[in-house]
Amino acid sequence: MGFPTSLVSIIFVTVATVVVSVAHGDPLVPMLCVFGDSVVDVGNNNNLNTIIKSNFPPYGRDFVTHKPTGRFCNGKLATDFTAEYLGFTSYPPAYLSKDAKGKNLLTGANFASAGSGYYERTAQFYRAITLTQQVAYYKEYQDKVVRMVGNERANAMFSGGIHLLSAGSSDFIQNYYINPVLNRAYSPDQFSNILMRSFSTFVQNLYGLGVRKIGVTTLPPTGCLPATITLFGGGSNQCVGRLNQDAISFNNKLNTTSQVLQNNLPGLKLVVFDIYHPLLDMVIKPTDQGFFEARKACCGTGTIETSLLCNARSIGTCSNATQYVYWDGFHPSESANQVLAQDLLEQGFSLIS
Repeated sequence: MGFPTSLVSIIFVTVATVVVSVAHGDPLVPMLCVFGDSVVDVGNNNNLNTIIKSNFPPYGRDFVTHKPTGRFCNGKLATDFTAEYLGFTSYPPAYLSKDAKGKNLLTGANFASAGSGYYERTAQFYRAITLTQQVAYYKEYQDKVVRMVGNERANAMFSGGIHLLSAGSSDFIQNYYINPVLNRAYSPDQFSNILMRSFSTFVQNLYGLGVRKIGVTTLPPTGCLPATITLFGGGSNQCVGRLNQDAISFNNKLNTTSQVLQNNLPGLKLVVFDIYHPLLDMVIKPTDQGFFEARKACCGTGTIETSLLCNARSIGTCSNATQYVYWDGFHPSESANQVLAQDLLEQGFSLIS
C-alpha cells in the first residue's frame, strides 16, 4: 500500500525545508529547551548534592571533547543529535552550569536532572531537581532572555521554540518498583494516573508561560533495560514482560492525555514521541540497526552498572561502544541515541513546520 500523494508532498517539502535551512546556517526553530531526567540531563546534577552523577570517566569518553560532562552516555544524547538536526551549532547548556549565561541562553537551555520524574518524591529522594522546580527555573530563564532581547522578541522565541520532556522511567524503576510503601498503596495503573496529573500540570504551566510547541517522549521498553532484567528478571536473560506492559499502559495514557490537552489549549502543538518501539526494535533485532549486543551494556559487566557503579575501574568495559544498544545498565549508547534522534525528527515535523 502506497502513501497518499498529499502525505508524500508534505514530507518532501518538510525535508527540503530542513535541508535548505540547515545548509544556510539558520536553525529551524529559535530555541530548544529540555526538561526531565537522566536520559536528557547534560550536567545539571554536577552541581547538586546527589549521588546520581556521571561527571567522571568512562562517561563522555566518545563525546566531542572526550571528557565527562554529566551526560549519562559515552557520547551524545538523543537531544544533542536533535539540536544538530535542527541546525543549532551548540547544545542547550545545563541551566545550573557556568555556561548558562549571556548569549548562550538565546538558543535554549537544559533543565533536566538525573533521578527526576513526574512524581515529586522521586526527585526529592535522589536530591534531584523536581519537575516543578525545573519549570520555576524556566520562568527564571525567561526573565533573563526578556532582559536581553525585549518582550516582543522573547515571546516569539518562547512560542516558536521547541520544549522537550523526557520523564517517567525513574518514577517506575528507581521508585515504584523498589518502594514497598508505594507499590502496596497503588497499582501500576493507579500510579500512572498520578503521573498523568503531573504531566498535565507541567504542560499547562508551560502553556501559561507562552510555550506552544512541546514534545514528550514515551517510556522506553523498561523491561528490556540491562539493569531491570538483572534486578527483576528472575535469572532470565529475556525482557521483563510485566514492566513492558506497565510502560505500554503508561504510554497509552500519555497519548490520550496529550490529545485532551491539545484539544483544550488553543494553539498548542503537543507531540508524543514514541521511543518504545524504536528501542524495542533495537533490542529484539539489534543486527538490523548495526548492533550486536542488546542484553549487556558496554560499561563494566553490562548487567547493572550505572552512575557511580560505572567508573574508570569497572572491570569488563567494552573498548568500542558503537555496537552496543546500551552504554550502561539504564541508558542508551551514543549510537542508539542517534537512531532514536532520527526517529524523533521524523515524528516531530509538526513542531518545526
